[in-house]
Amino acid sequence: MASDAASASVFDFEALALDGAPAPLAAHRGRVLLIVNTASACGFTPQFAGLETLWRELGPQGLTVLGFPCNQFGGQDPGTAEQIGAFCQTNYGVSFPMMAKVEVNGPGAHPLFVHLKRAAPGLLGTEGIKWNFTKFLVGRDGRVRKRYAPTDTPAAIRRDLDAALAEPRPAA
Repeated sequence: MASDAASASVFDFEALALDGAPAPLAAHRGRVLLIVNTASACGFTPQFAGLETLWRELGPQGLTVLGFPCNQFGGQDPGTAEQIGAFCQTNYGVSFPMMAKVEVNGPGAHPLFVHLKRAAPGLLGTEGIKWNFTKFLVGRDGRVRKRYAPTDTPAAIRRDLDAALAEPRPAA
């Protein structure tokens, strides 16, 4: 994997699916990704509905939404993988891929989130993720395009997603 944030591709990383199975991001090569750190008991949790809408409407055009549960902010996702999956499906009909719970900040931060934060720093250049439902837009080429605050709703970023989806697929 490339060590330089400018040259590394998100497709170089691997995560675990919610069921614990390996989930290499390379499986999404050529697709636009919206990577979100999620939580089941947060004021922003209703954004699951908007994320699901984006997945259903834009998935056929090449968008993949990836949810990464995180319990680092106010202990708002303490459940097991089974509890998280059931909650998301029952309450919001989530069918987009959900990954295993991760840390997004600190020494235990998942390498993917270390990369995302370096490639798209937050306000005033800060890298730390401030809260649940921070979102990262990744182009078809695997490069991080933009970071969105938790207050940016899925509907509010639709124009950026449409623009990323309109870009040509990279040559193999």
